[in-house]
Amino acid sequence: MQVIGIVGLPGSGKSEAASVARDLGVPVVTMGDVIRAACRDRGVDPDRNHGEVAQALREEGGPAAVAERSLPLIEDARADADADTVLVDGIRSGAEVDRFEAAFGDDFRLVSIEAPFETRKQRIDERGRDVSAADGGESLRDRDERERGFGMDDAMARADVVVDNTGTLDAFHDRIETVLTEGNA
Repeated sequence: MQVIGIVGLPGSGKSEAASVARDLGVPVVTMGDVIRAACRDRGVDPDRNHGEVAQALREEGGPAAVAERSLPLIEDARADADADTVLVDGIRSGAEVDRFEAAFGDDFRLVSIEAPFETRKQRIDERGRDVSAADGGESLRDRDERERGFGMDDAMARADVVVDNTGTLDAFHDRIETVLTEGNA
């Protein structure tokens, strides 16, 4: 069984890729769910404190802490699924890539989903998710900076497959389906 990790800046299309995987019957483990659970455990709002708790987890447990907490979920999905693939949504750093490579060896592949800032901003604006610091949240630029601070550029540079997500939604879905079923874009 293979484990496919997805990396990309906010608004690049990671959630859409996960949706395609689910439609194909591929189990999806979302690393953000690990952070949202940690927010609830700490009694804070995941929508407002996601980035802060993500940073705290990494400070407390090292740069691969979220990946480490995701491993049991991935193993459960591998054991429960009647599928050949598990998709891991939300890799943020080279340290997380290292952890998954150590756990899954040659069965792990990394896919970087990429789109320019303005395209990602438009998508996030359409979803009503880009907020200003005055609203108590993070702007897309702030989120990008935080993600890059985790080491996302390193993870993206290490991708086995790069998917450019600047075309139509249907074209993107087709490319992700190809990656999931044939192993290339």
